[in-house]
Amino acid sequence: MSEQLKDKSMAFGEARYPDEPSTQDIIASDKVEAPKWVRSESYEYLGSEDISTDRYYDPEFSKKEYDNLWNRTWQFACREEHIPEPGDYYVYDIGRHSFIITRVAENDIRAYYNACLHRGTKLRASNTEGCTQEFKCTFHGWTWNLDGTLKQAVCPWDFPHVEEEKFSLPEAKVETLAGFVFINMDHDAPSLEDYLGPEFMDHINNWGLENRYIQCHVSKLIPANWKLTMEAFMEAYHVIETHPQVAVSNADANSQYDTYGEHVNRFISPLGVLSPHLKGQYTEQDILDQFTVGDASVLGDVDRTLKDGETARQRMADTMRSMFEQATNTDLSDVSDSELLDCFSYTLFPNTFVFPGISLPMVYRFRPDPKDHRMTIYEVFFLRPVPKEGERPDPAEPVYLDEFQSFTEAEGMDPGFGAILDQDTENLIMQQQGVEASAKPGLTLGNYQEIRVRHFEMAVDKYVSGQ
Repeated sequence: MSEQLKDKSMAFGEARYPDEPSTQDIIASDKVEAPKWVRSESYEYLGSEDISTDRYYDPEFSKKEYDNLWNRTWQFACREEHIPEPGDYYVYDIGRHSFIITRVAENDIRAYYNACLHRGTKLRASNTEGCTQEFKCTFHGWTWNLDGTLKQAVCPWDFPHVEEEKFSLPEAKVETLAGFVFINMDHDAPSLEDYLGPEFMDHINNWGLENRYIQCHVSKLIPANWKLTMEAFMEAYHVIETHPQVAVSNADANSQYDTYGEHVNRFISPLGVLSPHLKGQYTEQDILDQFTVGDASVLGDVDRTLKDGETARQRMADTMRSMFEQATNTDLSDVSDSELLDCFSYTLFPNTFVFPGISLPMVYRFRPDPKDHRMTIYEVFFLRPVPKEGERPDPAEPVYLDEFQSFTEAEGMDPGFGAILDQDTENLIMQQQGVEASAKPGLTLGNYQEIRVRHFEMAVDKYVSGQ
């Protein structure tokens, strides 16, 4: 057993990578100071017990999720830019449920259960969007107005028992935040603001995500349970083994982990800094030469020769500020070095990740495949700043990949970043098979680097138990 494992002098949850700067130490040395939301910390030790593995393959556990979790939580359904004008609609599915998200008026967005109240036919097909002034069933022609009221029942003489005022389309709760449209099937649920909590609300109000647009949208089937798939992106602990090509410029083991209330957690993973695992093996020039954030098309060909005393991190911050300003026609002079460089990842329970940084401006969404709870619909959205001049770009059309396709095949996806996502995908195939084959009935987690996984599964357990 290693000396580190033998050392029990620290209380559980207190250990950090020894003799290395923390994320906050790294950020504090930047030239352009980071804002308060970046310079904050919120870690809490949540225990060291194993996480049961049956949740990843037991169909009964999946049923409890549909019965108690998905119908009681706030979920990101679409962006407001998907439905900019009255009559625009977007279909969002979760399990057996399907919703038509539509803009009825400028400040009136609704989510209708996507089913005809006559014989149950879907009013709009899954994975579709468009514009309309009514929702008409293609089977028998029953029609609803944009505001959900019944417009027409064909042969009304045969339906004297149908009371028009009681046949409006049922709705889910809807709230908007920073350009996102969220829905909740539970009409007794807390407000979205209360659900996410004051700390996160303070953070997101600094990001201006309402002033971004979807530049790329890729959806892929992953042969693993939705929770396993999400958890693969909750820590940087796997970087040194899974993504060795980025470890030279990713301070993976220095990453910071935070939890906020019951429904939000995050990590900050500093970039442009050598992994502690590789200490002494590379110079600052090596770090700069091998730096990648999966966005080579934006970085382009730049001078990568460091001056005396210059760090790789500072050169990359300066370079990326200039390159992103030119590429997106935006002013980033007030944006901190950390926001330009580092990977900020927030989980919004149950199934959304928000990456508010400039270099990795992403949103992930994970949904169980309704046909197989051991499959996941995994989506990646890239949110770029809206240009200062000209019209707001339309959101990119989604690209659909099957489980055997590479992310590098998706139009609009940077090949370098697509290769990173492929590495994660390959791990997930083996992990799903492993948890089902294992004689050990639980997963053993690190107290700090995997705190997001534990925090997430605590919320899962709460909802599945009906609390």
